[in-house]
Amino acid sequence: MVGLLLLVLPVVLLVAAPRIRKMLSSGVCTSTVQLPGKVAIVTGANTGIGKETAKELAQRGARVYLACRDVPKGEVVAKEIQATTGNQQVLVRKLDLADTKSIRAFAKDFLAEERHLHILINNAGVMMCPYSKTADGFEMHIGVNHLGHFLLTHLLLEKLKDSAPARVVNVSSLAHHLGRIHFHDLHGETFYSAGLAYCHSKLANILFTQELARRLKGSGVTTYSVHPGTVQSELVRHSAAMRWMWWLFSPFIKTPQQGAQTSLHCALTEGLEALSGKHFSDCHVAWVSAQGRNETVARRLWDVSCDLLGLPMD
Repeated sequence: MVGLLLLVLPVVLLVAAPRIRKMLSSGVCTSTVQLPGKVAIVTGANTGIGKETAKELAQRGARVYLACRDVPKGEVVAKEIQATTGNQQVLVRKLDLADTKSIRAFAKDFLAEERHLHILINNAGVMMCPYSKTADGFEMHIGVNHLGHFLLTHLLLEKLKDSAPARVVNVSSLAHHLGRIHFHDLHGETFYSAGLAYCHSKLANILFTQELARRLKGSGVTTYSVHPGTVQSELVRHSAAMRWMWWLFSPFIKTPQQGAQTSLHCALTEGLEALSGKHFSDCHVAWVSAQGRNETVARRLWDVSCDLLGLPMD
């Protein structure tokens, strides 16, 4: 009997996989908004969720900047998107979120090149890296996932305000529930766990979104954090165990296109302005942890981030 079950179970799972994946991938961006004349930036757009997000924005007529570290790979993706969508306004620019000089250079060139910015999607990220630091001495997860996007957003904020209505979407994760902001050890020099470091940085994304929304109230710029779901992507490249798990459960994991839906929902759906600062999953407002709702921590994280990046507090 056991032997029979072992033979039958894989077949049952294989047959059921499409339905299970559909069930786990609920949430589709239903907005029909078109974007001619609009300008968008998607970080980490040369692969995975970022690539699919950029493709959909281009399909709707936006001028889309693929902001990525690997420019040659980005150029290949840009040509693919151009061919698929017929939109030739898909541009690649160098952006290394692990180096504030690169971030400042990207922002300076963009501001000189473009008059407007309507959509900024802070999508790029790292996950479960071995302990390492960015060019500026920040722990890699908090440095790339939070501080890099914090600086980028700050440098582009006036352009977003001038282009209002505009939106900022920060890609976070359900993993934020395990995160904590340890101000006394923000860079993991006393204790480091690759998994927890990722969780901490995803909590930082949510706190940043909430504080940014508070500061932008009345400006015409709104902001949202999103959990894209469990998605087949290159994000797990640093962990052999995670790659194995992703392979084992691949029939039940979202595709990058499915994973991009909540980012697109928050970037495009009309009438979301009153929900600025909220967290979304599967295209609906989602619950965040108690830590993610702590306004005192959010404000302190803002100030600490400004101090680390040499930005004015206000």
